[in-house]
Order: sequence, then structure tokens, then C-alpha cells
Amino acid sequence: MILTLSMILLGCTSENSDAPSENSNMITFAWPRDVGEMNPHVYNPSQLFAQSMIFETLVSYQDGGELKPQLAESWKISEDGKEYVFNLRQDVKFSDGSNFNAEIVKKNFDTILDHRERHSWLRFISLIDKTEVIDEHTFKFTLKESYYPTIQELAVVRPVRFLGEAGFPEDGDTSKGIVQPVGTGPWVLDEYKVDEFATFKRNENYWGKLPNIEKITVKVIPDAETRVLAFEKGELDLIYGEGVINIDAFNQLNSTDSYESSVSEPVATRILVMNTNRETLSDIQVRQALHYGFNKEAIVEGVTSGLEEKADYILANNFPYTSNVDATIVDYDLNKAKRLLDDAGWKLPEGKDIRVKDGKSLEIELMYNSAESIQKTMAEALQSEWAKIGVKLNINGVELPTQVERFNKNDFDMNFYSNWGAPYDPHAFVNAVATEGFGFREAISSYPNKDELLNQIAAVQQSTDENERQELYTSILGSLQEQGAIVPISYIKQIAIYQKGVSNFTFPANRDEHPFTGISIEE
Repeated sequence: MILTLSMILLGCTSENSDAPSENSNMITFAWPRDVGEMNPHVYNPSQLFAQSMIFETLVSYQDGGELKPQLAESWKISEDGKEYVFNLRQDVKFSDGSNFNAEIVKKNFDTILDHRERHSWLRFISLIDKTEVIDEHTFKFTLKESYYPTIQELAVVRPVRFLGEAGFPEDGDTSKGIVQPVGTGPWVLDEYKVDEFATFKRNENYWGKLPNIEKITVKVIPDAETRVLAFEKGELDLIYGEGVINIDAFNQLNSTDSYESSVSEPVATRILVMNTNRETLSDIQVRQALHYGFNKEAIVEGVTSGLEEKADYILANNFPYTSNVDATIVDYDLNKAKRLLDDAGWKLPEGKDIRVKDGKSLEIELMYNSAESIQKTMAEALQSEWAKIGVKLNINGVELPTQVERFNKNDFDMNFYSNWGAPYDPHAFVNAVATEGFGFREAISSYPNKDELLNQIAAVQQSTDENERQELYTSILGSLQEQGAIVPISYIKQIAIYQKGVSNFTFPANRDEHPFTGISIEE
């Protein structure tokens, strides 16, 4: 795909060019990977932030989970929750001057639906039964059954964003590649050199408010230390994102008072999942003891230097339907942890460090992503904390593909996990809990109310009543937490460090969107 891209950008790629020259109204920032093929309908290696600069969707996800019009001015949902009619904006053109209308919306939907198995992680796509052009500016699709998260799933960065006619290959199948990245968004790909840089220029024909910045250059710098050095030399205006700059480097730069910084609202939750399929962890008293037996606040503060905050609930309250969850907040209490283990039959023999029951030692394995420094440090902290209550924690760092595979196969005792965040939750998280082969459903198999939980999750996805959905989510999220197999650790946040000339930087509500909407450069 990357090799193909260098041939299809119609003059945008320059094999012998260096990064573009300096521009007083240009932002330069670094990213660890190449931006990838700017195809709105596929996934890796394309980078989400870059796709969102060029391509737009029908609705946008805003603060507090509010869904607002983007390319659709409005929409109407039938009483049975199956029919969705969208009134499209009439003042929108693609970056090449061609018209945005219901015909091109249907063409984009249909090419995505030709490969719906690839996109089945968005459930509404697998439920679409029919797409229709009502008139030039009215588009409709019909679902096989009611599915309330449909509008929210439309707000994600991919794959339901819109490519102009000139971008489609002759056979219309964008899964194999596109001709050129023609979108309706505020940016156009201008220059590109694989694994070196990509420059986006402002789309002067943009239907919405024009960005203040004329150009944005993305320098591909895989090494984190090299990114920081480039920033300190003034070669970069901005570093932002999750994991793009480590916490120690961020704090060091921030402490100099030479730069500006921003920290986002919670975008996801760092979670510890205990597998109740394991005999030891099938006992709720053991799970609760482990929760009481570590100082969550101290670990989060120590590992993240306060940039993340202790999580009391599975989902932060800035997500839809999460403000009224009733679940016990567990405070650090070593004595209570020890009593719970005693009550569960795990006794600490005199002169020994590890508890025993029926001749078996209380040993548990925690799996973590070996490339994720926060997971590793938290695992080491938990190992030390639980040793105080007579639990031997064996920590095992594995590569991410192995971590995902073992989690999905239910081949773990404990595992670190983070939810997808905005704009996917809460429905994506509870859907993952209910889906076989994803890891959660199997992990909660010993919950006494498992069947009731699964029935509630099925009901909330089909409900057309807002009050009913709120009640169901309150019950589902509270019950998942009370049973103690899904332990919230900390709320993940995005961080940014930028030169003092950069102003009006704000994080988008959508975790995956670009943050360049209002950014400016002060002369």
C-alpha cells in the first residue's frame, strides 16, 4: 500500500525533495510512524489523526458525548429504531471542487458494505440492510434490527468517511487502494515522502471555518528521545498524543518554563482484568482482597507523576451514561485485604511469605505489554504491594500481539487493558464484555449474575428509550465493578508540549481526531 501511494498521489510525492521550507504560518510536529495511505476506508498503516484531517463523516462527537451535525445537517430515526434519514449539507464540495451529495454518500457506504466482515467491529455496519438515495441531499439506510449506538459509531474516524469520486479506482473497490485522497475536510495532502514527512495544506474551499494555520508538516521520527531533541532545538513546534513523549521527558520540558503544555480530560481507563475462569480468582473474596491490597492512588501518582488520576470507576464520568454509576469505591486497606484472604481459606503459615490453601500456594501471573513502560512499572508495584498480604505475583512481559492473543483465548490470570474511549464508549466496552472470543465474556464466567448482565447488554443496544438506556448502563457498569474482576486503575490522558508561539491548542473530544482546528502561530 505504501509503495502504491507513492505512485497515486498525482504529483504530491517528491522522491528527491527534502522537508518543506519554513513557513511563518506553519506547524511542524513529529509522529513515530509514517502517516500511511490516506484511504478513509481502511486501517493500518494509515494514522487516525491524518485521516481525520482530510476526510469527514456525517456526525461529530463533541464534549460530554454530544453528537453534532457535520456533513449531515440533521437526521431522523424511525420509531422502531431501524430507519435513519440524513439531510446533507448543500454547501459542501470535495477538495477537487466536485459536489458532495447523496449519490457519493451511497457509493462510499456501498464499497464499505462490500467488505462488511472487515468492519464488523462496528456493529451497525453488519446490521445495515439497505442504502438509498432519496434525493440529491437526502440519504437513508435501514438496519435489520434496532441498534441505538449507530449515530455514535458513525462519528469514529474510520471507515465511514467520504472519498470524492476522483479518488475511487475504476472498479470502485477502495479496499485495494485509492487513486488520490480527495476529501471534504479542512486539509489536503500536499507533499509526501514515505517514512520521512507529510505536509498538509489548508483546503481553501472548505465549507466550514478555515483553519488559522496554512500548512502542517508531520516529520516521521520513530525514536522518542530524538523527537524530544528535535523539539528542544526548535525543529518542532509541537509534540502531542499518547506515548509519543514519555512522562519523564514531558515533566522535564515542562519544568523549564520555556514551553507551554496541555493535558486532556480522561480519554480512556487503564484497567486490570482478573480471570474468574481461574480457580483462585473465581472467589470474589480473593478478588476483593487484591483490590483492597494495593495503594492505587500512590501507584498512579508515582508511576505517572500525577499526569493520570486514580480511577474510581470503569469509565470516567465524561462519557455518556456514566455519571450515575453506583459502585463501591475501594480504598487501600491492608488489614481488610488480609481478613478477606483468611476468610477465603488462604492462610499464611508461620515464618512463611506466601499464603497456602489445600497445599497450594497463592501465586498469580500478571501479563503486561513489554513495550509499555507504565504497564511494566505498575506490574512491579503490584508485585511489591501484594507481597505484603502474602500473594506471590509473577509478572510476565509479552509483546502486544501475544498479549491480545492470550487475552482473547482466555489464557491469562490477570491482564492490563484499556478501553477504547471516546467516541466508542460506553457501548463498545459493554459490547466487548458480551462478545465471545474477546476475553471479557470468558473472564467473567463465574459471575453469579452473568446471564442477567448479558441480557441487559443486549437490551441496551436495542432500546429506543433514553431513560431505559441510562438505567441499564447504570446497572451494567455498577455490577461489572462490584464483582471485582474488572478493576479500574487510572484515567489515561493525552499530553502535549509546544513552543510558546503556539496558541489555542485544544484536545478534541474524539480521542482519534486531529487537534489542529483552532491552533494558531503568534508572530
